[in-house]
Amino acid sequence: MNELKLFTLALGLHKPWKVVNTEFSKETGRLDLTIDFNRGATFACPACGSGNCPVHDTRERQWRHLNFFQYETYIHARVPRINCGQCGVKQVEVPWSRPGSGFTLLFEMLILQLSREMSIAAVAEITQVYSNRIWRILGHYVEEARKEIDLSEFHVLGIDEFSVRKGHDYVTTFSDIGESRVLYVAESRRKEV
Repeated sequence: MNELKLFTLALGLHKPWKVVNTEFSKETGRLDLTIDFNRGATFACPACGSGNCPVHDTRERQWRHLNFFQYETYIHARVPRINCGQCGVKQVEVPWSRPGSGFTLLFEMLILQLSREMSIAAVAEITQVYSNRIWRILGHYVEEARKEIDLSEFHVLGIDEFSVRKGHDYVTTFSDIGESRVLYVAESRRKEV
């Protein structure tokens, strides 16, 4: 088995996607994997699900992936836009990342797991990613989790405010007392909150 097939299997890629090139630099501590698809490949429309849509054009993209051993790993790919007969030109969603993210799903899951156990500053240091990018990942998944909250049995609201730092920087929390869960956090303690 050659290294391209090995990385294709390791990343869990399925046709038409496959690893077509690897570049490794011990000096920079970096591994770059290039993923591509064969000419003439067709994709399903992300809007209506219609299959066998031809590629309209492509755009080069890059994602940060989990490290292979101690080496930072980046995935590069031409991401196609397809021409659907019903929906028009649409961007294909790649299976290794969510739309709009510069990270693979596996890397985001690592960020989520580390964030449960340590500070964001520590996560940023371990992963070598700026903390504001980590906050954006967390913000996305918090919003997704908030959409799934069932408030049909909600009866008692708890409101608390506390100082975040020395001085007058306050945060107000709104909680479901019965379920012991935070529903909303706001920066400030003013009546508008």
